[in-house]
Amino acid sequence: MAPPSRSTGEQRPRALVIDGAWRALGPGLESLSGPGGAPLTRSVKLVVLPLVVRPAMRPELAVDFLGPAQVARLDGLIQEAGTRLAATAQWFTLLKKARRALGIVAGNPQDLYFQRCFELATEYGAPADGADVTARAVVEELAVTAGGRTVEALRNHLSDTVRRSRLDGELATAWENRAPVPVAEAAAAIRLAGEVLDTCGTPEAPVDSAGYAAMVGAGHGGLFGRALWAHTTGVWGTHDLPAHLGLTAGQLPPRPEVGSAASTATLPAPLDRSLFERLFAVLQSSARREELPTVTELVGREAGRSCAPLGLHDESLRVALVLGGRLAAGLDPLGTEEPAPGRTAAHRAVNSRWRREASVLRARRMTVSSHPDPDGGALDALAQDLRTPWATYMRRLWVRLHGRDVRDAPLDDLASAWEVLEGVARSVMMDHRARVRSALRHLAAARPNTSGPRSAS
Repeated sequence: MAPPSRSTGEQRPRALVIDGAWRALGPGLESLSGPGGAPLTRSVKLVVLPLVVRPAMRPELAVDFLGPAQVARLDGLIQEAGTRLAATAQWFTLLKKARRALGIVAGNPQDLYFQRCFELATEYGAPADGADVTARAVVEELAVTAGGRTVEALRNHLSDTVRRSRLDGELATAWENRAPVPVAEAAAAIRLAGEVLDTCGTPEAPVDSAGYAAMVGAGHGGLFGRALWAHTTGVWGTHDLPAHLGLTAGQLPPRPEVGSAASTATLPAPLDRSLFERLFAVLQSSARREELPTVTELVGREAGRSCAPLGLHDESLRVALVLGGRLAAGLDPLGTEEPAPGRTAAHRAVNSRWRREASVLRARRMTVSSHPDPDGGALDALAQDLRTPWATYMRRLWVRLHGRDVRDAPLDDLASAWEVLEGVARSVMMDHRARVRSALRHLAAARPNTSGPRSAS
C-alpha cells in the first residue's frame, strides 16, 4: 500500500512518484520489483536514485516532496530509462544464474549486482549471445572485490578504462550542474548554529534537540554547503578565517577526480581529495570492513557524495559540520581573544578545558615571549597549531562525519552530534599533548650535558 501523503499543496512525495513511474513501465522488471509490482527498496537506493535520477546533478530532485515541474521531470527520467532498466533486470537474472552455477553464497546479490547490471545494460543493452560468459566473469570479479573491501580491490575496480571514463563524465556533469545559493543562506545557518551550540557544553544547559532538528529539517547544512560553492568571505563573522576552514587548500574546492593512488602521509585537504583518496581513507581506517558496502557500491555512492554540498549526503551530518565549523571558528586555546563576542556555552566548555592543558600553557608562554622557542623551533611549530586550531579540528571532524556517511549512520539528535563535536576536540587536544611531550623528550635527549665531569681534589 502506498505511504500516506501529507498536506503539501501541489507537492507529491518523491517515493510515490518513483513508484508510479516504475509501475507505468510495465512488465519486464520483475527481478527488480516486489510481489506487488513496486520497485524494491534496493532498486530505488542503488539504481533509480544514484544512476537514473542522480540528485547530485539535479538538486531540485533531491528533496522528499516535489512540485509539478519536478514530478514531470522525475517521471520523464524514469520513462527514458525504461529500456535500460528492463535490460538491467535481465542481466540481474543472468548474474544470479551464474552465481548459483559457481556456488557463491557470500553477500547479498542485490547489493553486489544491481549497479553492475545497470552498467552492463548501459554498455551492452539486453543480454545477447555470449552474455552468459560475460555474466560469469562479472560474478567471479565481484566475488573478489566485494569480499575483499581492500585498497587493492578498490584499485582494481577503478582500473577498468570504461568504468573510469564513465565515472569521470559523471563527476564532470555533476560538478557543472551544482546549484549555489545566496551567501545569506550561510549567514542564517551560522546564526542558528550559534543558538544551538549555546545549549551545549554545560550540565545546566539543556541540549536543544529541537533547534538541531529544525536545522536538519530546513536543510541548513545543504544550503550552507551550496553557499560555499560561491566565492564567499566573512562567513564566520571575520575575514581572517577562510570560508572552508581548511577543508580545501584554495578559496573553492576543485572538481573531484577519479584518481588511482593515495598515501596516508600526503592526503590533501578533505574537499580536495580524489574519489580514490576519499575511499582509501575509509578503507584504511575501518576496523570492521565487513560492515562497509561493497567496493562497487562504495564507488557509486562516493561519486555522488563528492559533488554534494560539503562532500556529504546525509543532512544531519552536514548540519553537524556547520555546528563544528561554528565551534572551530571560535576555538582559542591560547586565550588570546578573551573576552570575545560570539562565544557560546560550547566554546567556553572546550576552550577552558584546552587552556588547562600543561602543553597549552607552555605554548602560551612561548607565544608571549620575545624568544619563544630557544630549542630550535620544534615547540614553536606546535604553538602555531594552537594559533590556528580550526584547521586540524575541521579536517578531523569531516573525516569522522564522512565515515558515518559511508556507513549510513546519521546523527539523529543534538546529544549524538555534540558527542562527536566534543570527541573530536578531545582527540585534537590529546594528539597535541602527545606531540608536545614527544618534542620535549627529543629536545632533552639532544641537549648536551653542560655540568661536565667533577675535578678530583
